[in-house]
Amino acid sequence: MEKSFYYPVHWQEVSYLREALAAMDIPFVIEQDDRLDLAPSEVAFVFPDIPVRLYRHVFELFGTAGRRYPS
Repeated sequence: MEKSFYYPVHWQEVSYLREALAAMDIPFVIEQDDRLDLAPSEVAFVFPDIPVRLYRHVFELFGTAGRRYPS
């Protein structure tokens, strides 16, 4: 998967978000990578380039635009 953008998320929200994204058939992986700007209690939901139609759902779920994944 070509990684494009990510959202830092507190670990307590992971279950809900994972279930919601799976129900919408949106591709993602969960990472904890030193290159990402994460707090100690956070993980990253990482997404590939996705169609605008799917991105709208992701944007609404997270409430903001994602951060660019470092190259």
